Amino acid sequence: MTNYRRLYVNGATWFFTVNLAQRHNNALLVNEIDLLRQSFAYVKERHPFVINAIVIMPEHLHCIWTLPDGDTDYAMRWRLLKSHFSRGIAKGEPTSPSRIKRQERGIWQRRFWAHLIINQKDFNTHVDYIHWNPVKHGWAKSAHGWAHSSFNQYLAMGVYPENWGHCGDFEINGGE
Repeated sequence: MTNYRRLYVNGATWFFTVNLAQRHNNALLVNEIDLLRQSFAYVKERHPFVINAIVIMPEHLHCIWTLPDGDTDYAMRWRLLKSHFSRGIAKGEPTSPSRIKRQERGIWQRRFWAHLIINQKDFNTHVDYIHWNPVKHGWAKSAHGWAHSSFNQYLAMGVYPENWGHCGDFEINGGE
């Protein structure tokens, strides 16, 4: 068994990738976007954090969070978010014997990708990666065209120019 080690830094900013267990032909996250939003609100109300950027794709999501000073527990927040969302979904998904033994649903992958944001350039690169993701995966022709993203908030704040990501040769370097 692999021993996964997580880095914990007080009040840090993190980039995350979280996937559904069944990614093939699965649009659960966008089909249940209201429940997902409720799940984020549920967790944020009990254990505050800032969502700096986010994109919800049909079967995975990327986001950047900043935790409060003195707080390191992003894993607990993901556990609560996943369980709150899962409780709102009707049962019936494929469930492995190991999940049944642990009384787990088969909605989310158990693990998630966490990357500590180390500086402004790293933050900017990951925000761009998040906002470009729907285009990269063929779900939208431009970042502006994907509704389940913080891109339009960034656009309104003047962070991006109106035509950001509209050219076909746009490439992000350094994203996960």
